[in-house]
Amino acid sequence: MAMKDKMHTGELYLPGDEEILKEQKKCQERLYEFNQTRPSEGEKRQQMLKEMFAELGENCYIEPPFHANFGGRHVHFGNNVYANFNFTAVDDTHIYVGDYTMFGPNVTLATAGHPILPELRKQAYQYNMPIHIGRNCWLGSGVCVMPGVTIGDNTVIGAGSVVTKDIPANVVAYGIPCKVIREINEHDKEYYFKDRKIEL
Repeated sequence: MAMKDKMHTGELYLPGDEEILKEQKKCQERLYEFNQTRPSEGEKRQQMLKEMFAELGENCYIEPPFHANFGGRHVHFGNNVYANFNFTAVDDTHIYVGDYTMFGPNVTLATAGHPILPELRKQAYQYNMPIHIGRNCWLGSGVCVMPGVTIGDNTVIGAGSVVTKDIPANVVAYGIPCKVIREINEHDKEYYFKDRKIEL
């Protein structure tokens, strides 16, 4: 099996493989061009993202600069996904994001890992596990999501959290490591922030 095929199987492989690096460089060149676009070039950005991503739904928006190992090539966005400044997708394998999900500044989704055994790391071995994020989630500033994690629909991940394990749907979770704090409840239907009432 070719090294590039092992990128998506969870097996150990060498990311410095010539074929992988050639493909990666093309993706990074395109990403560089995206990050040089002007704020007034919204349509151009959208077209570029459609070409760069594995899948891109309608009305998605990414604030440059955007960082990605493969320029979004293995990223799948649903509709109405928003990512603030410095969104980082370590997209060595696939990342799936549902409709209406939002990412605060400096969020990192990291599919890649390296073996704990020093001898293997010395040889630069790597493995990748896909990330799945549900619909209508909100990940606050500085959240890091680790390889293989799934986050359920409607869940809020608090700023600065490191998500090392799966988080279910319809909860508020935060911390290092990230843990479920509570379910989304009746209180949230009345208050949007502390004692601030929803009055729409």
